[in-house]
Amino acid sequence: MRITHVLQFTEHHRYYTFRGFSLSPLDMRMLSLIYQPMIGASAISLYQLLYHQVMEGRTGYSAVEAHRMLFLALGLEMNERGRKKLLDDTSRLEAVGMLQTSRLAMPDNDDVVYEYELSAPLAPDEFFRNQHLTLLLRDQIGKYSVIALRESFSSKEPDELAEARWHKENISVPFYELFRLNTSNVDDELEQALTEVAPARQPAPPKPLSSETAGLTAGELLMRFPRGAGNRKYVERLRSDADAMSQINYVAYKYNIGAADVCRLLDEDGVFTAQGELLVDELQLRANQLYRQDKKRESDRQRVMAKSEAAARESSDAEDEEEYGVPEELYMEVPKRLEGRCDIHQYNMLMRNEPHTRFLQRYFPGAVPDMIDRTFERIDLNYKLPAAVINVLIHYVIGTNDSQRVTKTFIEAVASNMLLKQVDTFEKAVRYVREQQLIEADRGRQPVGSATAGSGRGRGRPSGASSRKPAIPIVQEQEQAGGTPSAEKLEELRRLARKLDGK
Repeated sequence: MRITHVLQFTEHHRYYTFRGFSLSPLDMRMLSLIYQPMIGASAISLYQLLYHQVMEGRTGYSAVEAHRMLFLALGLEMNERGRKKLLDDTSRLEAVGMLQTSRLAMPDNDDVVYEYELSAPLAPDEFFRNQHLTLLLRDQIGKYSVIALRESFSSKEPDELAEARWHKENISVPFYELFRLNTSNVDDELEQALTEVAPARQPAPPKPLSSETAGLTAGELLMRFPRGAGNRKYVERLRSDADAMSQINYVAYKYNIGAADVCRLLDEDGVFTAQGELLVDELQLRANQLYRQDKKRESDRQRVMAKSEAAARESSDAEDEEEYGVPEELYMEVPKRLEGRCDIHQYNMLMRNEPHTRFLQRYFPGAVPDMIDRTFERIDLNYKLPAAVINVLIHYVIGTNDSQRVTKTFIEAVASNMLLKQVDTFEKAVRYVREQQLIEADRGRQPVGSATAGSGRGRGRPSGASSRKPAIPIVQEQEQAGGTPSAEKLEELRRLARKLDGK
């Protein structure tokens, strides 16, 4: 309990207790054998005294009493020495997670009321999974005593069950196989009554543990964290903050970050608030940036290694490579930019047998632009398309001499479409390109009127698309045979004019 002045906590101040649980025999054994050696008998006595302020068999609030009753029940003197002793016991209970103390004060009143919210002792399995509590118990009673206590809290499995290999089958009966509820009639009166009599304050539900974790502990982080760092004091508080450690473990697991990188992120400015609270969103943002940087480095490293391996393979196997022939029915036309440099047979043989890096260089007089080079390297390394298929893709995208196709989005879209259609050979790639060219030719042969037909279709809309605007009939001008209206029309107009004038 943090008290800045001795007169802020006296025997005259009032208090009340809240608990949302009931102690079991196992909890009482944990108090006497585990918690009492760690925090002392006087702190456990205070805990039990506060626990029994609420009637046994019930949960909720106790009556508001003065601290004088606690001093008398614990045998403490009502002076500064007794106050310090009571403050020390409450602090020990708070440190091991069994008590939370709050101070309630009215803005326009000097009266202060203290709230003691009790928490149940941890179960044996949960306690011994908690590293800092286990180490504290070890420091108090020794390593071998801790091991003996751990074994004493569970009954061993019989040897007959442990040695045999049984086939376990769950034969339990589910609820709805045995019971049938009348859900046709909703009892609103019962639900309203249960809501009205429910306690205003519910105990906090236990938070589920996330199965996705990197397995990092606060001690492991402190071993790697520099002692002179500004955020060292905040990282030390993570020993008692299980929620923050679970968030850190989840971020580390999500982005595959080790303990050293986590320490480096926690040492940066802006990860903790001025009060020492962890900003999970900021930590996740910086972990994502680190993850993207590592991924980019790995991609660059793979690209460089692939280039070096391809160059070594070409230099060593240039004489032994077997060339594949191309039938005349699979010939692709030579692009205009390569006319005069090779005939149709040579061009198709190059497209069938050359690596994509060499084939791509033939389309440019100098170096290949970085954007195009990186795009096709990504297709080669990530999509794992064969070299002949990539060359056909280069012919389809660059050889057509259409500048609108030479974009990263279009190239990756065509490559993804090839993957979906399982284009993994030179023959399939040629057929795919010819099908796409037929589709494009059919689109180009559409009549001009078909694109604008229909009363509500907008300009430039494809012929198959429908307009969102409804078709509104337009009044058309009617042409008369003569330049002047007929006599009947003039008489009708005069009659309408006299009627409007009231004559």
